[in-house]
Amino acid sequence: MDRTTLDPSRRAVVLFVLAGVGVVLLSVLVPIQSLLYGTVLPASFLLGAAICGAPVLSVVLPRVAIALFSAAAFVLPLVASADHDPVWPWPWSVPALIAFAVLVGAVTFLHGWLPGLITLLVNVAGSLVAALLVPSAADATAMAADLIVASSIAAVAFLVALLVSGRVRIGEELTRERKVSAAEQSRRMLVEERTRIARELHDVVAHSMSVIQVQASTAKYRVPGLADEATAEFDDIAATARASLVEMRRLLGVLRTEDQAAELAPQQGIDDLPALAEGLRRVGADITLEVGDSGDTVVPPSVQIAAFRIVQEAMSNAVRHAPGARVTVAVGIDPDAVRLRIHNGAARSAGEHGAGHGLRGMLERAALLDGSLSAGPDGEGGWLVVAALPVAAPAPSRFATSSTRPVFTKDRQ
Repeated sequence: MDRTTLDPSRRAVVLFVLAGVGVVLLSVLVPIQSLLYGTVLPASFLLGAAICGAPVLSVVLPRVAIALFSAAAFVLPLVASADHDPVWPWPWSVPALIAFAVLVGAVTFLHGWLPGLITLLVNVAGSLVAALLVPSAADATAMAADLIVASSIAAVAFLVALLVSGRVRIGEELTRERKVSAAEQSRRMLVEERTRIARELHDVVAHSMSVIQVQASTAKYRVPGLADEATAEFDDIAATARASLVEMRRLLGVLRTEDQAAELAPQQGIDDLPALAEGLRRVGADITLEVGDSGDTVVPPSVQIAAFRIVQEAMSNAVRHAPGARVTVAVGIDPDAVRLRIHNGAARSAGEHGAGHGLRGMLERAALLDGSLSAGPDGEGGWLVVAALPVAAPAPSRFATSSTRPVFTKDRQ
């Protein structure tokens, strides 16, 4: 059975509307039945209240409402005076007919086509039986016309409510599908970000730990004349590195997912920012990039990757959300941190809007390095991203490998 699900606010509106219609119909039905059909006032009031109140009751108790209405609608024409003016429609008076159509429409809309059809057929049959029980109450032709009009109006109400309820259900299903699609898109983006972070951890941290473990394990063979205490210290370093690698593998197992294929492209760093900016310029973006000289500061690969990703995301957001605006990127490198500043002016045309994981990803990358990142409007219609990524300057070591990235030079514009 198809039902239309309404939220509490809409249900309250439906109740309020049906109650208002019921009060209006009752205020009309009681005097008409008493004055024009000769029905005693108490009977007019009680039966009218049942007929006019049934649509309101159908919102929460449809079966009770259908039974109550059917009984009252069957009895109401029977208690009419036998000598009432035949010019008035019988067995359905106009207010009762309107209440009948309202009930059929409400039941069909709220509870599905089957309860609505039952309401329609039961009351049409009941009015026909009432007409057969009191054949002299009205002219046969007028009585037949009244029955046809009542059945037709109720059938139209049934069909209209059926179409409207179907449209409402389709809208609700589309809304649910959009929510599911948005949730799936959000989950996919989050999984991709986690996989990318896992790959970077594997390529940078795990590789460095492996180098440390190998260097510490082979130090006693490569460096002659080591004291026993130094050898033991190197063995402890190697054991700690091996334990850290085990924990790293566990962490990677949590971050990685089977439905994400591994990316084999090398990780980008600060040296790759000019190429990134040039690629965006080729598609029409107005980007100015300045990369400061690192001097003697050696930036770890993990910081380089985070800096590249943050700048990449910030520039992409600027191009996407503020098309035509000038984008200025400044990368400063000092002994303490890599400092990023990405600013774009107000958009010159309408850009894309929507929620994503870009800002969250930038915040997470900065947090992983114990850095800081802030992003927000600049007060003049533009957007400003400022980040500081700490640089842990390693002491010079004769065991340094070729994996250390080169010192950066200032980008030429």
